[in-house]
Amino acid sequence: MYNALSIDLEDWYHPDLLKIKENLKPQIKDSVRPILNLLEKYNTKATFFVLGEIAEKNPELIKNIKNRGHEIASHGYNHKSLKQMNPDEFEKDIIKSKKILKNITGKYPIGYRAPTFSIDNKTRWAIDILEKQGFLYDSSIFPTKTHLYGVPNAPLNPYCPSKDDVSKKRKEKEGLIEFPMTVFPVLGYNLPISGGFYLRSFPLWLIKRAIKNKNKEGFPAMIYIHPWETYLKTPRIRQGLFSDFINYYKINSSLGKLESLLVSFKFKPVKSIFFD
Repeated sequence: MYNALSIDLEDWYHPDLLKIKENLKPQIKDSVRPILNLLEKYNTKATFFVLGEIAEKNPELIKNIKNRGHEIASHGYNHKSLKQMNPDEFEKDIIKSKKILKNITGKYPIGYRAPTFSIDNKTRWAIDILEKQGFLYDSSIFPTKTHLYGVPNAPLNPYCPSKDDVSKKRKEKEGLIEFPMTVFPVLGYNLPISGGFYLRSFPLWLIKRAIKNKNKEGFPAMIYIHPWETYLKTPRIRQGLFSDFINYYKINSSLGKLESLLVSFKFKPVKSIFFD
């Protein structure tokens, strides 16, 4: 069975926990290169959720990623959480970002991921706007609860979310498909293990067990990663023990873990799982 591999194409200064707005030296070209090389080594295609401002400044990089056979999807324009926008601002944001991607790749993106997984019931209006703007799938819902995000009662497998309650399936069988992040249910809690900080922190055997369990159920897993999390030269901006831990813990382990997953499982872009 194929699983979905996704890369959130953002730079080291984009995470919400990193409160820095000055001396922002981009390194996206350098930080994504090891991932691209690894994907090529194992002949694996992925979905890249691309920030509009990254694409705007690096059109040749986006063309290169597309020409390697990867899917280009939207991550919004500048990594602003939906919780900091109203519906009109959000719609303008995705219109701007999808036009940038269309100008570079020749096609509008059909997939979207909200910065910081910020689609929940407070921002459920985003579902209607995404459908209106021609998106066919979303991958923003984390069916767990953390201090930053989460919809703990959401389905654990792909579904069409209700516009009234994103933790529920809509009655109609057609509409925007939600591909939630993969979790590992343990003692009544959905342990987030599918990427980012969790991929860095949890043991590889646990992550592999979660993927195997998901596949045994007949469903694909969703794995995600950020280039800055795999790059040893990512700047360390000290902002307190908690932020430092979340942002930088075990960065040196990420690329090796990703490679081990590529050896053990098969992956392809989200659009190929749903529409091929």
